[in-house]
Amino acid sequence: MSGRQGNKLPSNLPQLQNLVKRDPASYTEEFLQQYHHYQSHVEIFTFQPDKPSKELAELVMFLAQVAHCYPEHMANFPQQLKELLSYHHTVLDADLRMTFCKALILLRNKNLINPTSLLELFFQLLRCHDKLLRKTLYTHIVSDIKNVNAKHKNNKVNTTLQNFMYTMLRDSNPTAAKISLDVMIELYRRNIWNDAKTVNVITTACFSKVTKVLVASLKFFLGRDEDEKQDSDSESEDDVPTARDLMMRYATNKKTTKRKKKLEKAMKVLKKQKKKSKPEVFNFSAIHLIHDPQDFAEKLLKQLENCKERFEVKMMLMDLISRLVGIHELFLFNFYPFVQRFLQPHQREVTKILLFAAQASHQLVPPEIIQSVLMTIANNFVTDKNSGEVMTVGINAIKEITARCPLAMTEDLLQDLVQYKTHKNKNVMMSARTLIHLFRSLNPEMLQKKFRGKPTEASLEARIHEYGELDAKDYIPGAEVLDVEGQKEKGGTQDEADGWESASLSDEDNEDGEWIDVHHSSDEEQQEVAEKVKSMPIEERKAKAAAVSTSRLLTQEDFHKIRLAQLSKELNSAPGKAAKRKNIEIDDEEEEGRGELLSLRDIEHLHKKPKSDKETRLATAMAGKTDRKEFVKKKTRINPFASSSNKEKKKHKNFMMMRYSHSVRTKNKRSFREKQV
Repeated sequence: MSGRQGNKLPSNLPQLQNLVKRDPASYTEEFLQQYHHYQSHVEIFTFQPDKPSKELAELVMFLAQVAHCYPEHMANFPQQLKELLSYHHTVLDADLRMTFCKALILLRNKNLINPTSLLELFFQLLRCHDKLLRKTLYTHIVSDIKNVNAKHKNNKVNTTLQNFMYTMLRDSNPTAAKISLDVMIELYRRNIWNDAKTVNVITTACFSKVTKVLVASLKFFLGRDEDEKQDSDSESEDDVPTARDLMMRYATNKKTTKRKKKLEKAMKVLKKQKKKSKPEVFNFSAIHLIHDPQDFAEKLLKQLENCKERFEVKMMLMDLISRLVGIHELFLFNFYPFVQRFLQPHQREVTKILLFAAQASHQLVPPEIIQSVLMTIANNFVTDKNSGEVMTVGINAIKEITARCPLAMTEDLLQDLVQYKTHKNKNVMMSARTLIHLFRSLNPEMLQKKFRGKPTEASLEARIHEYGELDAKDYIPGAEVLDVEGQKEKGGTQDEADGWESASLSDEDNEDGEWIDVHHSSDEEQQEVAEKVKSMPIEERKAKAAAVSTSRLLTQEDFHKIRLAQLSKELNSAPGKAAKRKNIEIDDEEEEGRGELLSLRDIEHLHKKPKSDKETRLATAMAGKTDRKEFVKKKTRINPFASSSNKEKKKHKNFMMMRYSHSVRTKNKRSFREKQV
């Protein structure tokens, strides 16, 4: 009987919900009965909104599930729910508030509510002290905006929400402001809101007084969270063998020269495959979308000067300012004296500060300002009283700064730094050599004659431009190695004719079936072209390069030939000098130029690994030793509380007590056979 009572429709809402979804017209009366029941519960709830109500929660979920079946009756239901939440969300019971939110999400998924008004309500609910609710709302907001923009960009909804977000980032509640910022950052990373307006709204968060909001916005522009996620979420590729698998195969088999070559070839192929599989990432695109980077950088510097946050936050501010200055080539002259204060060897994270100084230098900064930075680094780091590592870091920093702003280097300072080429410390010596190598390509005239090396075609053309000078060319440098379009076509037809004639002649001459030697050598052709170009005067070269650039469309192969010719200039000796090298091989992976940003390795790079002290060696040795308890014999007893046996006691007995025992005295008298047992 109790089972039959449980199946009665007015009290069994899940069964009624199932039946209504199958046949809405037949169960209209039962539905209306439950709807009136819900309205009476709402009236009671308004008098005491802080009290939990299980019946109301069940009725709300039931009505949300069947709302699409009776649209005329349920027209006011979503609005009523939103009003209840907006008026009473601070005092509502946590479970009932979560039920109301889930019901609204359900109605939104059925497209019964406008997304703008609902999302604005959800942003206001982020102020509640309920972590689970905030997490649920965050997930829904991101997925809902993603679905709205799935087929095409819904600019109307996006603009309304972005304007609302702008106010939410200034909210007095720090939790709501932080989650709103997280939503914008997540949508930008998913390429949903990847426009300039989103980025410029996030820039306002960089001036927030709440540390969490400030740090999150700085991390967004510095791109740190993305790098961490990429490191942690590295995709496991089961089909493609890893580098370790290849090394293990080589190590386990017999080591021969042939197998070693096979391994090297396989490693190259693997490297190329990995490079192809990586998607193209436009680094730091958010920094490029800022409307007024000069004003933004000035405000950040002012905030940094008055900042009372932790040192890590100050470092992040310095990093962002240096990137803005370097990428957009800004004029922020007060930044360099500020950085100079921290350029001491004993300063915490000094290598990063040196990196920021290098990033913030570019060709449009007046050389006098950068010269003071260079002199500070040279006086504080590159002195014999410091260790080899400190001197190396100083020379590396000077090299990176002068590579970006060559006019800042004076001849006196360069002559002093070059003398470290013969230093006893290998790291200092190698870093001084890299500085010499840099100035051989930038401006060999600044070096002493003995440090210039053998002059090449590239070194003869090298010169540092004056401050503000722009070297604009109306042709592609190095295009003189290619043929003009008309000549190429004529040459092609003539070659084809010659080829046909030679082929027909050879057919007639070689009727007995002998092999014909066909000679193909692109290297020799390139060498011939290079020699012809070398014999041309400079004006004629420029004229030919301009003719080639304007007369034809260049293919990828043509650009590769130009790169070959330009790189060969660095190897080919100047006229009247002996040749250095005859052949040149180019690896495509090494053709990447200087990027927008430097890495910390450029500053900290040591050619020789420093010798570790005793403590470090001991720590490494102990870390390598595994726990060997699994190889020890386990002592198991039936009763762990039992006393030790006589056999165990014998092991710990004093020998003087045992020397006259029967077992010890008869030990020497045992036969060989007994000893084996």
